[in-house]
Amino acid sequence: METSDDTDFSRGRGLGGGRYRPVFTSENGRAVLEMSSIDPSVAVSSLPSPNGPSTSKELAGHLKSDHEDAEESLPGQGGINASQSLSKLELFGFDSLVNILGLKSMTGDQIQAPSSPRDGDGTLPNYGNPAEDPHKSGTLMGVFVPCLQNILGIIFFIRFSWIVGMAGIGDSLLLVLFCGSCTFLTTISLSAIATNGAMKGGGPYYLIGRALGPEVGVSIGLCFFLGNAVAGALYVLGAVETFLNALPQAGIFRDNETFVRINGTDVAQSISSPSIHDLQIYGIIVTIILCLIVFGGVKIINRVAPAFLIPVLFSVFCIFIGILLARNNRPAEGITGLSFTSFRDNWGSQYQTTNRAGIPDPNGRIYWSFNALVGLFFPAVTGIMAGSNRSASLKDTQTSIPIGTLGATLATSGLYLVSVLFFGALATREKLLTDRLLTATVAWPLPAITYVGIILSTLGAALQSLTGAPRLLAAIANDDILPILNYFKCADRNEPHAATLFTAFLCIGCVIIGNLDLITPTVTMFFLLCYGGVNLSCFLLDLLDAPSWRPRWRFHHWSLSLVGALICVVIMFSISWAFTVVSLALATLIYYYVSIKGKAGDWGDGFKSAYFQLALRSLRSLGANQVHPKNWYPIPLVFCRPWGELPENVPCHPKLADFANCMKKKGRGMSIFVSILDGDYHECAEDAKAACRALSTYIEYRKCEGVAEIVVAPSMSDGFRGIVQTMGLGNLKPNIVVMRYPEIWRRENLTEIPATFIGIINDCIVANKAVVIVKGLDEWPNEYQRQYGTIDLYWIVKDGGLMLLLSQLLLTKESFESCKIQVFCIAEEDSDAAELKADVKKFLYDLRMQAEVIVISLKSWDEPTEQQDKSLESLTAAQERVASYLAAMQEKSQREGMPLMADGKPVTVNEEQVEKFLYTTLKLNSMILRYSRMAAVVLVSLPPPPVNHPAYFYMEYMDLLVDNVPRLLMVRGYRRDVVTLFT
Repeated sequence: METSDDTDFSRGRGLGGGRYRPVFTSENGRAVLEMSSIDPSVAVSSLPSPNGPSTSKELAGHLKSDHEDAEESLPGQGGINASQSLSKLELFGFDSLVNILGLKSMTGDQIQAPSSPRDGDGTLPNYGNPAEDPHKSGTLMGVFVPCLQNILGIIFFIRFSWIVGMAGIGDSLLLVLFCGSCTFLTTISLSAIATNGAMKGGGPYYLIGRALGPEVGVSIGLCFFLGNAVAGALYVLGAVETFLNALPQAGIFRDNETFVRINGTDVAQSISSPSIHDLQIYGIIVTIILCLIVFGGVKIINRVAPAFLIPVLFSVFCIFIGILLARNNRPAEGITGLSFTSFRDNWGSQYQTTNRAGIPDPNGRIYWSFNALVGLFFPAVTGIMAGSNRSASLKDTQTSIPIGTLGATLATSGLYLVSVLFFGALATREKLLTDRLLTATVAWPLPAITYVGIILSTLGAALQSLTGAPRLLAAIANDDILPILNYFKCADRNEPHAATLFTAFLCIGCVIIGNLDLITPTVTMFFLLCYGGVNLSCFLLDLLDAPSWRPRWRFHHWSLSLVGALICVVIMFSISWAFTVVSLALATLIYYYVSIKGKAGDWGDGFKSAYFQLALRSLRSLGANQVHPKNWYPIPLVFCRPWGELPENVPCHPKLADFANCMKKKGRGMSIFVSILDGDYHECAEDAKAACRALSTYIEYRKCEGVAEIVVAPSMSDGFRGIVQTMGLGNLKPNIVVMRYPEIWRRENLTEIPATFIGIINDCIVANKAVVIVKGLDEWPNEYQRQYGTIDLYWIVKDGGLMLLLSQLLLTKESFESCKIQVFCIAEEDSDAAELKADVKKFLYDLRMQAEVIVISLKSWDEPTEQQDKSLESLTAAQERVASYLAAMQEKSQREGMPLMADGKPVTVNEEQVEKFLYTTLKLNSMILRYSRMAAVVLVSLPPPPVNHPAYFYMEYMDLLVDNVPRLLMVRGYRRDVVTLFT
């Protein structure tokens, strides 16, 4: 290279001021050109001169030092070339993936991904790698421990041995497997959904909402929140009651005493229970203490949680040590130690009636069956969502949730199965049924260890419930679905103090009630409702198998999720069909409330994917063949604003939306609203998007089922020609073009309208589309303006029955339901009138259409009437305008030596034919004014534009036809029937 060229080259002349510089690779000294966007203002002398370093090592060293200098001016360090130093991919027009995905953090702060479908504006967010929060939890403390604390609760300590005595070892094993399979399958579904992408706060609500939609997610999420809040109160009351039973002297008020007969004996024994006032006072105090711990945040909770869990695990260990050390009648009467005889005697079930204390009593009011025991035991396996409830506080949700939740589920299920075998072989059935605290009786070395385990297990479960519930409520509020929940919004990485305070008040209110026997089954229903929602979510996502469904958790199948959902339903009805109905009714009410009051959002849920796949399958099943007339639906293509001007904030004539609704039966069908922007597509693309959004909003505001499309084209004719050819898919293409009649063309002297109007009609005829032109659109009634009179049809040509069908569709609307239909037919001779009338009546009868048939003969057209005399002036004026236009064309043709031209096309003018057309439209107009002056709406066949006639002449024909008719529909069918005589 020469020196001058090299100087120009180094100065970066060319694309974007980029500069090419040689970069040497390894030892071969071969230079590779690299383009970088270094500021052209950098001095050329900063680079090696053409006569500079002679060796590759010197050049490489110089380039290396130059590169280090460039790195010192990175963003955040004030360098002048900061924004350009890494823009080596400017040729592609995008930033490097390193910057977009945050693979190389260039700044300290990263933009957070939107948590709600309303947060983004359609732009690509910068998903950076934020600094890891040291307070976030891992798998053990974030998921496994909370789940274990929630699952391993009071039922194991005070009711499990009683369940074994009532159901026997065999049915107890079946009971544990049945309930455990529900939570195990739910955990599998939860793991699959949780590993299918990044997960924010909200736990099961977040998963269900993104899979089944905002309405289902919020309804189940709020029910699950209520379940967790009330469950916290239940756990607190269980801990306080156990504490007062262990230390009766701690009670402030006198205990309640009840007398029961055990196994039907005549001797009644007294059973004392703590006072409800003691439960309330101690319960409020404990709730406040737990809420203060929750207010301390995840860091404090993680420090306190082991203090609750370790004594519980130690008490379980002491119980099993006591079982192994137990001997016959030691440590109490009825204890046999691990005995095969007791195992055999306790294998079978012994379902019976008991009193309210659970003591067998032939005269008791409560009969226990397997279904009843399912309701009693199932709360012992709930709590698997405790880890996912804290998803916002986890370091890695995709790893922690599956491993931690599944580990806690399998550990507790294994504990229950082993406990069934041990308790069944430990004592007699009578001992199992009468000793409610058998675990404390056999615990080694002291029964007090079990009391400590019971109290701490319930307090640990209450702590996890009070931790998860506020975060669940805050996640629902952050999605901004329900404005009423805005008070509970919480910023990322902040504690949901408002939601925690509300949960605390709710929990305290339930504690004050004291006796929650009526609420307890509903809480279980809420948990089952949530589990069923998770299973249904996974079932739907797995069955649809969308391209975005790629969970890292591979051990899942849609059939397992379906079985899990069915088990949830079976358990719900097994516990109580009444409470099942109540919980489902509450969830349904919340669903409809969210649908009405909530803000719309699109989360790409599974239902949308199902609708999409169903639409594709339906479209394929329709095929490309013509639809049978029995299944024909009007799909109108509504031309929004072709003639005249509308206010800027009104993208479509409001009456067009009303008319489009009139073409549907009971709202079934689809309309396509189209508007054309004149201009270049590259220049008007953004304007078209904005116009499309405005038109869609306006259609929704007018309550019209339809979609909006905006097309950019050089002219209206070109745009419509493209629309009529390409709009729609398969048999879901628009079949009727609807537009208003251009009444303003003569008044405002818009000479381009006739050619455009005729071109649109001809395009529709070529594309085999029906045409409906509305005259008097401003006078078209809305849904509240009731019309009276008749709907008159002037049936002149065969149109496949479209005009008849439109009249029937009008009758289905409230505004026209009081009208009657009149069909006017034209007979060439008077002798044909009677036969034609009979044929038309028979035809309408077979079509199940009620209408009055009126036959008009052609001779009656020649009878003079007052209206005809008034129309002669209009005819004379039209003839004069046509003659003037024709004379102008002939003069221009003679002057230029060209054939007759109109609108850039050669035309042929037959003056006699022009006169005939003018006279025909005049007579038809006179007939309409004579017979249909009081009609609510008139439908008449649309005459096609004559071939090789100027567009101006056709507009004169049409003006004569519509003159003085206030509301007129001109209809032209297409080459097929839309009604059928056969069933």
